[in-house]
Amino acid sequence: MSVFVPEKYWWKPLGPDERLWLWVCVATAVVLSLMMPLYNLLGHQNPSHESYQITPEKFNELTEKFVSENTVREEIVKQKFGATEIEKKIPVVRPALGVKDVYLRARAWEFYPILELEEGREYRVHMSSMDYQHGFSLQPQNINFQILAGYDLVVTLVPRESGEFYVICNEYCAIGHHTMIGKIIVKNKEE
Repeated sequence: MSVFVPEKYWWKPLGPDERLWLWVCVATAVVLSLMMPLYNLLGHQNPSHESYQITPEKFNELTEKFVSENTVREEIVKQKFGATEIEKKIPVVRPALGVKDVYLRARAWEFYPILELEEGREYRVHMSSMDYQHGFSLQPQNINFQILAGYDLVVTLVPRESGEFYVICNEYCAIGHHTMIGKIIVKNKEE
């Protein structure tokens, strides 16, 4: 009776087909590794951002100050919870000339306020949550960030086209998550 004893080094000798697949794998790993920094530099990634610690109370104070100084009108927003429909008045805020810092508060289950921005102008959008982890997904632009309580996420944006854009919460934030939709309006410089 003979017993099969494997060689000490199982990879020797590699057959021609095994060598081919090994080189395909190595080449794929090299290409993908090079594509990551190239896509970050040349691709359309999320805008750069900063993050600072802040208390929800302080962020709420800054948001309310921004809203009181820059409100231009109010919009009625309808939210539906099952058979119940709720109407809320949400301020539409247009930053004055020279104001770069704008504030967007996330809270179950609303984004507050509605921002009215000017095309081609640079803004620093401050975002924070008052309660749960929320998501910021700007549609149809596909810009995505996580918004956390206790952190001021600052995103530098320059709107390139006019229109209405919707902010969708893409992080599950309890039972009313599906109703959490905000709005950013971008106007032409002439409007």
